[in-house]
Amino acid sequence: MGKLVLAAKVSHVPSLMLSETSDSPLRQARAGAVAALRELGRRAKEREVTTFVVFDTHWLSNFGYHINANAQHRGSFTSHEAPHMIQDLRYDLPGDPALAQAIAAEAQSHGLKVLAHQVPTLGLEYGTIVPMHYLNSDGWAKIVSIASPLFTSIEESRALGEATRRAIDASDERVAILASGSLSHRLWPNKDLGPDAWTTIASEFNRQVDLRVLQLWQERRYREFTAMLPDYAVKCNGEGGMADTVMLFAALGWDDYTGEAEPLCDYFPSSGSGQVNVEFHVS
Repeated sequence: MGKLVLAAKVSHVPSLMLSETSDSPLRQARAGAVAALRELGRRAKEREVTTFVVFDTHWLSNFGYHINANAQHRGSFTSHEAPHMIQDLRYDLPGDPALAQAIAAEAQSHGLKVLAHQVPTLGLEYGTIVPMHYLNSDGWAKIVSIASPLFTSIEESRALGEATRRAIDASDERVAILASGSLSHRLWPNKDLGPDAWTTIASEFNRQVDLRVLQLWQERRYREFTAMLPDYAVKCNGEGGMADTVMLFAALGWDDYTGEAEPLCDYFPSSGSGQVNVEFHVS
């Protein structure tokens, strides 16, 4: 039987990549976040993870839920959104078609519109590529990437998260789930972009709610958090409707989850949004 052995909420902001440039002013600013992602990779390898399932809020779909079920993910990625931050980022990672198809079939059996695709020209988005750059750069584990639909609901995303967990449990894999996306996601308007934009928050209200969320997680008050999640996603400009967080908590058991939330770096702003890397421990 399969097993979920690691679960985490992770950042994928492109400014992480700038931290690797020797002359970048963000080099020190992102050191903690980069170290946290690398630590998650170390823990995943230590726990003998065979597949990463990534709920990717930067792969946004207009029509239903989609899963990249390719046997091999290979390409060179330049961000259309931020080509000055992510250019020619090469990746060569094995896929897990069997688990991807199993997740889709399980979700479909519960009435969700989910398609798993084996299309060689379907590449990965940076919500998957950036975390994998730090956790799995040499492709020691397989990848399944799942899109976040724009026109969906908390209930549907929750159902997909639950279906993902059932498919994992019925598989032969040791799986790490990554919810790849921000906390709050209000970005600075173009006119306000400047040297400080990458390290400041665009909304004090959003920052205060983010900090409250982190407090609830650390105090294991998940029932309160899941109750506020629909409002949080709307009022704090949730990236992809916070579908990644919804699916993560659904896979963990929703408000029945009782495990430890361990922040691996300090909360940090990026381009106005709120970011963090947190492991949610599973027994």
